[in-house]
Amino acid sequence: KASNLTLLDKKRLTLCKQELVSLFCPQHTLPDVFVCLVSNNKRLAYARIPARHLLFSQSPEQRGRDCGKINTLFLKPPGKRGPGWTVQAKLDVYLWLGTCRDSFHMLDNLPSGFELEGISSEDRTGPPPDYLLYTGKIQHLFQLRAHMYQARGLIAADNTGLSDPFAWVSFLSNSQSTGIIKQTLTPTWNQLILINNVCLYGGLYEMVQEPPLVVIEVYDDDAVGIEYLGSTMAVPVVKLSDERYSPPQLQYSPLFCGSLSGGDILGAFELIQVHVLSVLCIPVLLSFFCFCALQVLFWGLRELKKVQLLSVDRPQVFIKCAGGGVNSSVIQSYKKNPNFTILVDAFDVELPEDEYLLPPLTITVVDWRAFGRSTLVGSHMINNLALFKHIPTLVQQLVLWSRVTYVQVEAYKHMHTLPIYYDYQTLHQCQVSKKSKRTSTKRKKRTTADESADNVIDWWSKYYTSMEKIQLVKQPRLVTLQVKCVITMLSLPANIVYTINEDLSIKWMCSLTCQSLQVYDKELEAEFGPFDDWVKTFELYRGKANEEEGSADERFVGKFKGRFCLYKLPETDDEEEDGYLDSGQFKINQGIPPNTAVDVLIRVYIVAAFNLHPADPDGKADPYIVLKLGKTEIKDRDNYIPKQLNPVFGRSFEFQATFPKESLLTILIYDYDTVGGDDLIGETQIDLENRFYSRHRATCGLPTEYTIEGYNAWRDCIKPTDLLIKLCKENKLDNPSFSPGRITIGSKVFTGKTVFADEDQMVESYEHLALKVLQRWSEMPNGGCKLVPEHIETRALYLKDKPGIDQGHLQMWVDIFPMDMPHPGPPVDISPRKPKGYELRIIIWNTEDVILEDTNFITGQQSSDIYVKGWLKGLEDDSQETDVHYNSLTGEGNFNWRFVFPFNYLPAEKVVVVQKRESILSLDKTEQKIPAVLVMQVWDFERLSSDDFLGSVELDLHGFPRGAKSAKACRMEMLTETTENISIFQQKRSKGWWPFIKAGDLTGKVEAEFHLVTAEEAEKNPVGRARKEPEPLEKPNRPDTSFSWFMNPFKCFFHLIWGNYKKYIIAGLVLLIVTLFLVLIFYTLPGAISSKIVNG
Repeated sequence: KASNLTLLDKKRLTLCKQELVSLFCPQHTLPDVFVCLVSNNKRLAYARIPARHLLFSQSPEQRGRDCGKINTLFLKPPGKRGPGWTVQAKLDVYLWLGTCRDSFHMLDNLPSGFELEGISSEDRTGPPPDYLLYTGKIQHLFQLRAHMYQARGLIAADNTGLSDPFAWVSFLSNSQSTGIIKQTLTPTWNQLILINNVCLYGGLYEMVQEPPLVVIEVYDDDAVGIEYLGSTMAVPVVKLSDERYSPPQLQYSPLFCGSLSGGDILGAFELIQVHVLSVLCIPVLLSFFCFCALQVLFWGLRELKKVQLLSVDRPQVFIKCAGGGVNSSVIQSYKKNPNFTILVDAFDVELPEDEYLLPPLTITVVDWRAFGRSTLVGSHMINNLALFKHIPTLVQQLVLWSRVTYVQVEAYKHMHTLPIYYDYQTLHQCQVSKKSKRTSTKRKKRTTADESADNVIDWWSKYYTSMEKIQLVKQPRLVTLQVKCVITMLSLPANIVYTINEDLSIKWMCSLTCQSLQVYDKELEAEFGPFDDWVKTFELYRGKANEEEGSADERFVGKFKGRFCLYKLPETDDEEEDGYLDSGQFKINQGIPPNTAVDVLIRVYIVAAFNLHPADPDGKADPYIVLKLGKTEIKDRDNYIPKQLNPVFGRSFEFQATFPKESLLTILIYDYDTVGGDDLIGETQIDLENRFYSRHRATCGLPTEYTIEGYNAWRDCIKPTDLLIKLCKENKLDNPSFSPGRITIGSKVFTGKTVFADEDQMVESYEHLALKVLQRWSEMPNGGCKLVPEHIETRALYLKDKPGIDQGHLQMWVDIFPMDMPHPGPPVDISPRKPKGYELRIIIWNTEDVILEDTNFITGQQSSDIYVKGWLKGLEDDSQETDVHYNSLTGEGNFNWRFVFPFNYLPAEKVVVVQKRESILSLDKTEQKIPAVLVMQVWDFERLSSDDFLGSVELDLHGFPRGAKSAKACRMEMLTETTENISIFQQKRSKGWWPFIKAGDLTGKVEAEFHLVTAEEAEKNPVGRARKEPEPLEKPNRPDTSFSWFMNPFKCFFHLIWGNYKKYIIAGLVLLIVTLFLVLIFYTLPGAISSKIVNG
């Protein structure tokens, strides 16, 4: 029912209705039909009918649902006035819409007796008639009986949150009303309305099949007039005079005020054919009544808001049902103690035996003020009283409890059952043999999980193990096996990697040595219920209801915590009822704790948030945590996480509180802003009092194993054996009996291991077996229920101005410890793991078989100017490159060059933590977690254009192939083979040859040496980059051809031209000298001869 829906369900229902409306075509082919009420050429009211509902078709399946039928229309006034809050008129109309060629079908469905004047039924062509005449001579006399019993869930029309309702029954042209019930939302009229001498025309068969409808309207009576609360239509039961009379059944009919639900009305409607002289007797519909007792537990009031600008100080609760009722005691000071001093009261009431006819129950809260004045605070109505019927103890449970039952419990500390997931292709690798226990001097195959030196198991290990199990369960095409695994790993092949779907590996060390917890993907209340097994919580409302969004939040004024117990009174004093004698004791307070103030210690653990709604213009947020409990407020603004929508908080908060004054915990996530106020991202609320008193024991979750110390240490204030004794006492069970290897509770025996080895000594402990009994507490008869395990709940964050739309999710849990119990241990350390500083030192020695990209334009010889570039993914700004090996004619390069990459690393998560600013304007650094992958590339240096990319290799530092011992042994396939994978974090040093690949082709090989050191070791023993101090590297012995022709032109001439063209150059020089000599001879010889002749 709509009254039982939560606010989120109502918003989702509205969204679904909007989606259905959007499916219709926005522009229909035919316009809608309007029926208007006009007076003096002024439209007073109208009704709009979609044309598709009236459209005629020869096929009945394609015909409109209201085509050719008599329909009842409620007219509404025009304008912007809200629809549904008034009815101007009611019309009974016959509507038909079709084409002109189908007009002869227009009056086919008219009741018999209505004919066109002067026109036979066979000749119906032409325009529609102006009016119809009833030509039949038979009229039938009927009497309408409207049995108006009661209504429930009516709309609050007064400012007090109540109404003064009365019902108006209309049938054809007759109408009558019931009496007015003052100040209630659940009126009980128990009134019969008779409308005599109702004359109907037509055939009796048609009247039985489609009788006229009865219209019931509910109004609120005010001094200035009446106010419409809703209406409904009911189909009367037609009973002819020749039929035997039988009383009708009362039924609920829903009331609607526009689109708003207006409650339900309980009644029965009869249309009885009578004769003129006959006198009909009036039946009594409610003849089966029984006397019942309704016990009420008054626990307290919560979250009461101000009424008439004044705070509520002295509230009192009134319970009313079927004319009876009971009042609670007056709370003398709501601020000091919002609980009632007198817990239980009861009253007798006469109720119908049919649960369907049970009347509603009304909870009303008033505040007593000065001079004896009382002011209504709010009210709540319970429609289904059958929910509180007392269920007696079953005899079968007592029989089962009397039988002796043995339960075998696995209580071994070092053995438990784990779900192991295998790929189909690797099932043959799961062979467990005794040979694996023997020690061997052979080198084991390295695995990605063999990093125990760097992996410290902490609480986050438990968290990630639990998350991995959830992911493994969600993986498709997996085989699940239950394998009992010993933590010492003596019987398991820990050196084997089990891959699943090519990218998921089982981490044996983490899965076997690390405990896990239950991670719920929803609120804890969604898994165990609202923890109302001890008392129920009823929301109180005040003020007028309307159709506006969020009106329920505006009308909310507080909560009432209480409980009801309805049971039938025995007919005689000597009769026993469910095993109890009527000794005046109340049944409702059995197992209820005292409602005095309780001091508690509360620890709130906020693990992480994900999918937060962006709050900044850049699409990110700077979230931080705010906690509110009563008057206590904790702001963790200094520890905001910049630029994150999936922040890992890892924060724990501890404070003391007193129930019931401080019982509602509010967790808010704000967005940090440097300028202006901080924006609220979302919030969630937890009722700590319900969790504290619940039988599910949601105060502190039960771990899977009992441990004294470490990351999985027992954190409750009492040990499992004491807790077991306490639960047996609360549930009125026999105290547990502890004997070697067993725990006995009544006739139920739990067996398991109780003797353990501790430092070479055998110690007897029942804590492990007691914890296993607690984990199976739901199997206990007479009060057994599932206890909350150690868990992390995922709570949705919401905003009040955006109801129903989650703003993200928060992973967290809450521990509650009473202060009168022993103080619990220290809080669980869930602070985020801090990355460890590392330094990766890489020496690039040589390259081989690098492809030659350049061609000498003089000699035509191919060569490459090789250099190597490297970086860690995520740290591209710290990329480093070697010098250039010029003119490599064979693809060989000599470098002796050192790369030094400092980085921060999380060993447990196997990621590199990078903190950098996203832009120049960013004030904070954004933290990213990136896989530890080394990238090395080989390039060809170009002087006048961009460098040419030759090839690259990416090595995952957790598991990359072992380098080849020589360049000849280096193959491209070694990158895809995983038989010899190593981890640099475990190996620390590695040297070898690795291939360069481009587009699936081998383009070169590089000889490199890796050395991983911690930041402390790097500070003690520093090295220089490139070939610098300290620990400089020698310059490589490169060939004489390795130079730059642009920087060394003479060396280029000597090596490239002289070496290849020496003979030609010498011959050319000799020829040039001879030529010059001959030229000079021929040039100077004529002058010399002439001079010799002249001078003699």
